[in-house]
Amino acid sequence: MPESPGQDVPHEKYQRLVRAAQALPAIKVAIAHPCDDVSLQGAVEAARLRLIEPILVGPVERIRSVAKAAALDISGMDIVASEHSHDSAAKAVGLVTAARVEALMKGSLHTDELMGAVVARDAGIRTARRISHCFVMDVPRYPNALIITDAAVNIVPTLDDKVDIVQNAIDLAHAMGVTEVRVAVLSAMETVTAKVPSTIEAAALCKMADRGQITGALLDGPLALDNAISPEAAAIKQIVSPVAGRANVLVVPDLEAGNMLAKSLSFLAHADAAGIVLGARVPIILTSRADSLLTRLASCAVAVMVAAARRHSASASIR
Repeated sequence: MPESPGQDVPHEKYQRLVRAAQALPAIKVAIAHPCDDVSLQGAVEAARLRLIEPILVGPVERIRSVAKAAALDISGMDIVASEHSHDSAAKAVGLVTAARVEALMKGSLHTDELMGAVVARDAGIRTARRISHCFVMDVPRYPNALIITDAAVNIVPTLDDKVDIVQNAIDLAHAMGVTEVRVAVLSAMETVTAKVPSTIEAAALCKMADRGQITGALLDGPLALDNAISPEAAAIKQIVSPVAGRANVLVVPDLEAGNMLAKSLSFLAHADAAGIVLGARVPIILTSRADSLLTRLASCAVAVMVAAARRHSASASIR
């Protein structure tokens, strides 16, 4: 049962995500370069919980050495041999192209190595949609999982970029089972002014939603962070909106703002941040060495839900 805003149940929202994903079919996932105990443990545990069926992509002996040292059983897992981290990224993306996997997962390589292979001109897996990152955050005392975008991929997104960033986040929320998606487009204030360009872009995004250029959610903006998540703050400012004070998706002006917001919640409010990249041909599970095991599992659970939603959409379009 969802907790009230006043309750503080550690990781309850992530536990709900994992349970929901376990009710869906496990997905095949290419783990790019799982050459440390942290990334390999996440893959093994996600497989044990029947969230994923991992294909490990990396130097075979190195992977086996890590598994032996960490007492991890990888005996039933497929391994695709690679020479080094860049090769691991390329071969993991190749498994997507060959339709052998439904998702990618970052191992112990750098994010830019994996994303470089994803967006490669000839062998990459881009789509017409702009690629963007979402944090799915479990914030203590906030009633539901909170989606924050984009804090990792698009540095200074244009208005056109933000259309895709917002739509990716909306589609993610629906895949996670959110029935009413409420998107707050953030700025430093709730009034539109030419002196702060992000307020103009926020207003434009809301009008684009009115005209059907963005679908599947209620949008409001510009909103300052307090007006987006606090009903009391919204009431004080006399903001009447179905989004203000109740947002479950926060769209930040740029990467710097998103990164600071997510890390502030993580380190000051003890929130966990599961990460996923959308807009490519498959969801990409983007993890950090600092992530807890449950955070890694939550990231896998989100990818399972996204993959299931895509299968449903594809079968519906065929019918």
